[in-house]
Amino acid sequence: MRFQDRREAGRELAARLVERQRQGTLDDPVVLALPRGGVPVADEIAGALHAPLDVLVVRKIGAPYNPEVGIGALVGDQPPIFDERALAVLDLTPERLSVQVDAERAELRRREELYRGGRPAPVLGGRTVVVVDDGLATGVTARAALRAVRAAAPAHLLLAVPVCSRQATAALRGEADEILYVYQPPYFEAVGQWYDDFAQLTDDEVVRTLSAAHGG
Repeated sequence: MRFQDRREAGRELAARLVERQRQGTLDDPVVLALPRGGVPVADEIAGALHAPLDVLVVRKIGAPYNPEVGIGALVGDQPPIFDERALAVLDLTPERLSVQVDAERAELRRREELYRGGRPAPVLGGRTVVVVDDGLATGVTARAALRAVRAAAPAHLLLAVPVCSRQATAALRGEADEILYVYQPPYFEAVGQWYDDFAQLTDDEVVRTLSAAHGG
């Protein structure tokens, strides 16, 4: 199974979530996208649910010499979360990654300011929060996001992704109340292999999507 693009993937997820909403099991939802790739997926979901859309900026900390492999992640001003097993395999420590962490935190703050454009963060307490990304490989960025949302005391925390690895869902068990996905392939190398169009989104595309969602 492959998705044409992130929009199609979002519509596939949205259909499953709309059915739950009709059954009354998705009360007072708010949709949080993990930018950049999760934004078009989440936009389709928020539109279908008639729910507000916002972003939760998370920065992946990539492995040295292979930055696409996530070994840690950052949210807001919280300490970084690391994949301890990956650190051990690569013979790394958080201290050795401090320069990289500082750079990722600076980029996180830049994106938060740009994407939110002065809008306050949404109130999450007591609501159903749907956290959305375009896929899960290791799950380390999703873990950081889910822990940040959990601290805001949502009534129900749901992670929704079009495609995910078995490793990621196993690692995230207990971080979310529920993980919803369209496809979990038996063999998984990278999220992009399950999309025909997996082009990198730009900041401008993210800003335009969020602005339209907020009536801008």
